Amino acid sequence: MSSDTLIIDQTKAWVSSVVVGDNFCPFARKEMENNTIRYRVVGDEKDSDALETGLMALMAECKTLDENDSIETTILIYSEGFADFQDFLALLELANNLMAEKGYEGVYQLASFHPDYCFADSTDDDPANYTNRSPYPALHLIREESIERVLEDVDNPERIPERNVRYAREKGLAYMQGKLKACSIK
Repeated sequence: MSSDTLIIDQTKAWVSSVVVGDNFCPFARKEMENNTIRYRVVGDEKDSDALETGLMALMAECKTLDENDSIETTILIYSEGFADFQDFLALLELANNLMAEKGYEGVYQLASFHPDYCFADSTDDDPANYTNRSPYPALHLIREESIERVLEDVDNPERIPERNVRYAREKGLAYMQGKLKACSIK
């Protein structure tokens, strides 16, 4: 099994077990079942090239989504260069700026996930961080139009993050750590 295949398999396991299994994203199940999620590994570059390569991969995926309606969403998995959460946040900031500059603001929404994800107002051991923790650093491109369509059928969509935080805290740190760890073992 190639390294990229393993990384994708672990990420798919996380989407199935955590994102869908714990219902952190109310519209992910349909896309998972319809096989309309594209997984792409970005890596194997030197750390000095990681930022540029990561941003180029993001723009390439925007174009792929532009040209292919059968792909609903893409998860870009950064296997190299962004193990440090602060480095990943720098990538995220530049990615959001680049998407706005290239005219993708309002077309695609960018969600972010990282093995060490930590919300600004929480401590590292807060189970709520696991709503955005993943086996690898990842940027998730989501079609804004699709989100709007799905959210029409969701009661109080603005409460989804609050519900996820409450759920993760009720489940506790050991549960959330165990779920993530199980996805990383193959």
